[in-house]
Amino acid sequence: MTFFQIFLFTYVLSSSPIFTTSQPFDYPTATLSTSWINSVSANHSIDFTDGSTIRAILLRGTFGPRYACGFYCKGNCETYLFAIFIVQTNSGGGITSPSIGFPQVVWSANPNNPVRINSTLQLTYNGDLVLKDVDGTLAWSTNTARRSVAGLNLTEMGNLILFDENESVVWQSFDHHTDCLVPGQRLKSGQNLTASVSSSNWTQGGIYLSMTNQGLIASIRSNPPQVYFEYGITNVKLSYAMFINGSLDLYTNSTETSPLAKIDIPPASSAQYIKLDYDGHLKIFEWLTGWKEVADITTGYLGECNYPMVCGENGICSNGQCSCPTSTTDSANYFKLIDGRQPNLGCSQVIPLTCDASKFHKFLDLDEATYFTFTADISSTNINRCKEACLKNCSCKAAIFRYGSNSFDGDCYLPSQIFSLMNNEKDKSHYNSTISIKVQVPPSAIPPSVDLSPASATKGKKSPLGAILGSGIGILLATVAIGILVFIIWKKRKNLREEIEEDFLDQLPGMPTRFSFEDLKNATENFNKKLGEGGFGSVFQGTLKDGTEIAVKCLDEMGQVKKSFLAEVETIGSIHHVNLVRLIGFCADKSHRHLVYEYMKNGSLDKWIYGRTTATPLDWKRRKKIILDIARGLSYLHEECRQKIVHLDIKPQNILLDENFNAKLSDFGLSKLIDRNQSQVVTNMRGTPGYLAPEWLSSVITEKVDVYSFGIVILEILCGRRNFEKSEPEEERHLLSLFKTKAQNGQWLDLIDKHSEDMQSHGGEVVEMMQVAVWCLQGYYANRPSMSTVIKVLEGVKDVEKDLDYNFVSPEIATNRIPEVDSRDATPLLPSTLSGPR
Repeated sequence: MTFFQIFLFTYVLSSSPIFTTSQPFDYPTATLSTSWINSVSANHSIDFTDGSTIRAILLRGTFGPRYACGFYCKGNCETYLFAIFIVQTNSGGGITSPSIGFPQVVWSANPNNPVRINSTLQLTYNGDLVLKDVDGTLAWSTNTARRSVAGLNLTEMGNLILFDENESVVWQSFDHHTDCLVPGQRLKSGQNLTASVSSSNWTQGGIYLSMTNQGLIASIRSNPPQVYFEYGITNVKLSYAMFINGSLDLYTNSTETSPLAKIDIPPASSAQYIKLDYDGHLKIFEWLTGWKEVADITTGYLGECNYPMVCGENGICSNGQCSCPTSTTDSANYFKLIDGRQPNLGCSQVIPLTCDASKFHKFLDLDEATYFTFTADISSTNINRCKEACLKNCSCKAAIFRYGSNSFDGDCYLPSQIFSLMNNEKDKSHYNSTISIKVQVPPSAIPPSVDLSPASATKGKKSPLGAILGSGIGILLATVAIGILVFIIWKKRKNLREEIEEDFLDQLPGMPTRFSFEDLKNATENFNKKLGEGGFGSVFQGTLKDGTEIAVKCLDEMGQVKKSFLAEVETIGSIHHVNLVRLIGFCADKSHRHLVYEYMKNGSLDKWIYGRTTATPLDWKRRKKIILDIARGLSYLHEECRQKIVHLDIKPQNILLDENFNAKLSDFGLSKLIDRNQSQVVTNMRGTPGYLAPEWLSSVITEKVDVYSFGIVILEILCGRRNFEKSEPEEERHLLSLFKTKAQNGQWLDLIDKHSEDMQSHGGEVVEMMQVAVWCLQGYYANRPSMSTVIKVLEGVKDVEKDLDYNFVSPEIATNRIPEVDSRDATPLLPSTLSGPR
């Protein structure tokens, strides 16, 4: 055994790495069952003059700027990142004096979850790299347990790799980007760089750079995302960007030998990296006796002011200087600097906007002001109509109007969030522009006759204690007496009411056929052949006298069923669509409540995609058709009915297949009706765990909850498995988590149903369909497409959205840890309790 081998053996078994600033060689690897403690140990902790501290674990290379990884902090050092950083080393392989150069972080595992002193990093026996805080709380993990990991390696390129016994990569930091790219690193389609909140705060913020099929796109998170920089090629699908010495290259696929496009960068003579800065700039830094900025990619295209946060929210940029919007029509101050010493931090409204007082909204007009992005919400309009549209929409924060030579034929943009504004230089922009920011009228400007204070609600009321007690006792006695009387009347009228309900059904126009209980008893041979059970009862197969095969849903005797049975028969019975299971008739005979549906010969979708009870798996053509059928059914419910109908329980068990494998939605037992003038409703949580959208945690829902569930169903159809499989290894049980990992690593093909050779042979098309699922699974509901848009994508007339967020896994929803929702907090709006066959 050589001296180096002896050292390495000693190093990887120690509880914390052996490290001194004069170590004679690098130590870039570690084996399983190794742990490192973030302790204040003098032999491996170095403090730098810029206030940063590192505790190195692995070091690669000697003499010059080299990559290392370990614990990093800056400032008060109460919290730390596990990070990869570039440090200056000497010819002996040790890190040079702290006064010569500062460490530069180029990747971190836990930017949004820093750890404290005495936290632990461990490469476990099972091959998982785990970061735990001092109290044992899990801060970060590679989730690679039981994946044949053999060791850990920091490469010459700064890539932290977990490898197996064949030296193949199991996990690598290059696939999990933060805010930097280093030479040799790729940014694949669907992956992002995300800037930190500020130069002193490592928490990831709202600005991100995405690689898409169309090229590089930089945006700031809002609803929807607002784009400020684009670089790419039209009519060509790009695959990834790669940082090499002298350029940032864009490629169409992994076999391409030369880039299709490139952004030139000053060639490096030393270590170099690209960083997406907190203010939106994409900068190149190089080691030149210290870190120096050598280029700014975006400024060459955008100038000084065309960035979303150059002057913070609501700030105005003019020649690089920041100020707040001011009114030219009155003396009121509507905005103030957040920090007078730092104008670039932006401006806050003196009186915050509130929808509760929307009639006291007005506009602060900024002539010849413009915005870094523009998407026309209204075309061929004028400024007055633009402002009127904004006033009618409480979420609108400004009316941005642009036009050419005719001010009556312009375009209107109504953003829901405002970032930095700027002066419009018409000689460069070649258009006229006006921004009208919505503001709240100050109290001094509100007419005296209007009282908005909380005290106005009780003004003029008397509340002597004696009066309160006297009236309270009287009310109590009266309430008891009335309650007894109401109960007696209710008992006498109960039977009469049921008879009236039955008669009322016969008078409703367009109603499906009404059956007696005896009719259904005969049709089902005394409810002999049970098809399934769920929702509010059981389903039985039957045949009508004319030979029509039916499925009869027997609703259990429940209060909720009785309460809404009439409304649901009237509503669902009057809608018809080829992709909805048809309601043939109903039975309302005394206590019997039954729904009669068309019989679907091939049963529910679940047994065809992961039941494995069929001889031949569904081929790609049929699966694609089923996905389109589901989309058409949902689009009809959401957009073509008199009231929006939100199904709320989209899952394979509620999708039925006829003899030709046409898919139809069933089981509207949890559905909810929403008036067209409502954008969202509050309701108690309902649906099936695993298919619930993240917004269910707030109980405020829109039709987009169905879109999210549809995204889950797409994945299950394509992958041929349930969204949660207990039989799978722990790291693969949750389909969403597995899908996110595979997608970010570009391993889409690994997810395709392995039981179908036909699916495997159509891998490219299946992957494109997976991207539709990603769009439907966006964490924020407004970023998901409408179902009519999905149909356009599936029919090939529209492309999938460019900037997609792959952080769509909601831990509470994914792991079924769903909080109870008090029904008293819900707003009942036309509840629907019709239950169809499963």
